[in-house]
Amino acid sequence: MRGRLRGLTKENAEQVGRHLVMTGRLLDTNPELAYEHAQAAVRRAGRIDVVREAAGIAAYRLGNYAEALRELRTVRRLNGSSEHLPLMADAERGLGRPERALDLARSPEAETLDAQGRTELALVVAGARLDLGQAEAALAVVDSIAARDVRDAELRHGVSAVRADVLEALGRTEEAAGLRAVLGEPEDEIVVVDLEEGDEPEDERPAADDAGGVEEPSSGTAADAQGEPASADTSEADRRAAASTGGDDDEEAR
Repeated sequence: MRGRLRGLTKENAEQVGRHLVMTGRLLDTNPELAYEHAQAAVRRAGRIDVVREAAGIAAYRLGNYAEALRELRTVRRLNGSSEHLPLMADAERGLGRPERALDLARSPEAETLDAQGRTELALVVAGARLDLGQAEAALAVVDSIAARDVRDAELRHGVSAVRADVLEALGRTEEAAGLRAVLGEPEDEIVVVDLEEGDEPEDERPAADDAGGVEEPSSGTAADAQGEPASADTSEADRRAAASTGGDDDEEAR
């Protein structure tokens, strides 16, 4: 993350970093405030991929699926990665377009996903099949996932939850109820990012950003992308971001 922010001024990079940290901390407990932090980061550095990524994920968590799609497509243009294809496909489901979700799952980009990404996308496919009333096809997808070695505890929980939904759709309500009875909440881990001071960043280039995403930079990588200049911001998200790190830098950050 720090590498992506080096195109900003030092002060702006610190503040944007704080907003990104708070977005991650609050996604599960207070998604509305997480979204505010992500938007504050976008206002300061809208041409940086990790900033738009945070905005897309926060929008997805709030159910703002059209906005999430727009932001995650922007991320893909900025860094060329399709790692968020499962979220994009599920956002299509959220917009009532399961066929488009299936199209994304069949796209060449889906082949670039790692094992976890392919499992996440398969869960979206199973949900899309349910949306289309194809419960048997959904069960076949879930069965194919069950045959894999899914090591992530939260992902295993998600597989079991989707299987319960599929069983219920098939009228196998007792099996579904039994599966839900043994489902425990996945154990969450809070990851705190330590934003250490690095080298002095390069000068920023002010850039306007429209609501529909940004153009991909004509040259260089996402790590070289330039951010927007810092501006006075006294929003609740800014105040909480500054308070989150404490120390002597708080007054300067505010």
